[in-house]
Amino acid sequence: MRDSHWWTSQRGPGPVVATAIHDGHALRGEVAEAMKLPEHERLREEDPFTGQAVKGVSTHIIMNRSRFEVDINRARDSAVYRTPDMAWGLDVWDGDPGDELVERSLAIHDAYYANLAHLLDDIAEAHPKFCLLDVHSYNHRRDGADAEPAPQAGNPDINIGTFSMPREEWGWLLDPLIDEIASFDFAGRKLDVRENVAFQGKGEQTRFVHDRYPGRACAIAFEFKKIYMDEWTGQPDPHALPAMRALVTQLAQKAAELLDG
Repeated sequence: MRDSHWWTSQRGPGPVVATAIHDGHALRGEVAEAMKLPEHERLREEDPFTGQAVKGVSTHIIMNRSRFEVDINRARDSAVYRTPDMAWGLDVWDGDPGDELVERSLAIHDAYYANLAHLLDDIAEAHPKFCLLDVHSYNHRRDGADAEPAPQAGNPDINIGTFSMPREEWGWLLDPLIDEIASFDFAGRKLDVRENVAFQGKGEQTRFVHDRYPGRACAIAFEFKKIYMDEWTGQPDPHALPAMRALVTQLAQKAAELLDG
């Protein structure tokens, strides 16, 4: 498992791509040996089950390597968490990992963006406008397993990040998707969806898409609060996971209708 493939991708028809670039948990052998961060702490900062959420979209990418090996959603020069200040104060390594190990990890970052560019260039040839749904998750019980969750006021069920998006240019696409989320039956409840509250969508992938395809591509960062799992034990809610996948699939279908229209 530690030396598994870097990511899994599927290509299908349509102008929508969904990604789960922090779903991965695997490490290659030399990274696992150099890392001191316990596995359960690493898992808490990853985005478990977001890969399952994007599988209903015909074109999708799921990262298999942990963000603690290489973080695809950071710029290359900060994609390996060499110091605690790069990793939420976590002490990741048993000593400095060394430049050679880091460069081997960064080779995955390079390969990912080369692959993404090839995929999106192909989609751009077929569709005048297209969309990337960038699916993530975030913790809301950081004070401990037995502590109260963080207040809802600053922690919506879904946070949409639009920092790198020309918001006025893409409102015709984003606003109906927000309405779709708000009206969706998520395992018997309605979701609180807001923009740029807990996160602003400053990740490398959305920036890459908007810079490479100005006026043609809209990349939307979706952060699911971990209401679909226990962020301390890692156990999923069996009712929430299918709802999560159904929501992402429905959003992709709605986006495709708007883009094709």
